[in-house]
Amino acid sequence: MVTKPQITTGRLTKDMTFHERVWALTSRIPRGKVTTYGHIAAKLNTRAFRAVGQALHCNPYAPAVPCHRVVGSDGKLTGFARGLSHKKRMLKREGVTFAGEKVKLREHLVTLSR
Repeated sequence: MVTKPQITTGRLTKDMTFHERVWALTSRIPRGKVTTYGHIAAKLNTRAFRAVGQALHCNPYAPAVPCHRVVGSDGKLTGFARGLSHKKRMLKREGVTFAGEKVKLREHLVTLSR
């Protein structure tokens, strides 16, 4: 059985569902950094970036699993249950900078380990 601490501390186990693995990887994103849906999908050996988005849409562990730190591959803010303006405010509060409506990926993109 997978426990909340396994997910919120970023530990992946063989018995995790796809959603649980997405949440565990997302919990590794540090404050002030972002990653992309595609990057998480690649770390899970899939190209199903939309499925990553679906998993984050039903994230029961927020804010411990910071789904607001996941953005589109070009830095664009996408899909956030509380609205994109709220997502942007949360990221700015953490020190993430923007060029227009896109996160400056060169400054804030983090590479997650598997």
